[in-house]
Amino acid sequence: MPRQMPPAARYTHAMFCDVNDCPHRHLFEPILQELRAAPAGLSEYELLRRLSPRADAEGLSTEQLRDAMGLFRVHFTLFHCLYHLREMLLPEGRDLTINCLRIAMGAVSDAGGQALSAHDPLADYYLDLGNLETMDAAQVEALLGDFWRLFQRNSRRDEALGVLGLEGPASDAEIKAQYRRLAMQHHPDRGGDPHTLQRINEAMTVLGKG
Repeated sequence: MPRQMPPAARYTHAMFCDVNDCPHRHLFEPILQELRAAPAGLSEYELLRRLSPRADAEGLSTEQLRDAMGLFRVHFTLFHCLYHLREMLLPEGRDLTINCLRIAMGAVSDAGGQALSAHDPLADYYLDLGNLETMDAAQVEALLGDFWRLFQRNSRRDEALGVLGLEGPASDAEIKAQYRRLAMQHHPDRGGDPHTLQRINEAMTVLGKG
């Protein structure tokens, strides 16, 4: 995701919206609920994974992440909402950490308050809906490279954890303990199914534990 604004999307058709008139305002409360439930914070992928099945989070479904434009639209919508939420939380003495690897609520420190008073070009970028509407496929592909690869890795990790009967996040110790239990249960020498054992071993390879 952009560390700086792409040249073609710098306020060419500015569409800043007031927080009370935001077309995605219905997403504010579901996002806040998920962040309150995870005080240590969530990655963007994990937050989207939790929001996706919610009926009140329409527009943030992981089903839309199958192509680059859909992925960018979901990412932009989420970050647009997050920056509006940060504006809403600051008067209450709370702040949002906003980046792809960690999104978290917290108190505003003195140093943090001073930093937030400075101009934030990323906030400007995401709060301008014109930047979403003016992006073309080539620009999106360039922006999404690293994030798309990260999403695919996370998606494969979730599938592998599912084979082991686990859900993310799962610790290394939990993964290894579950693997040992399933390997013993499904080992052919104990009357288990060799195909099931093969799938379990493949899942461990995806998780980097094989």
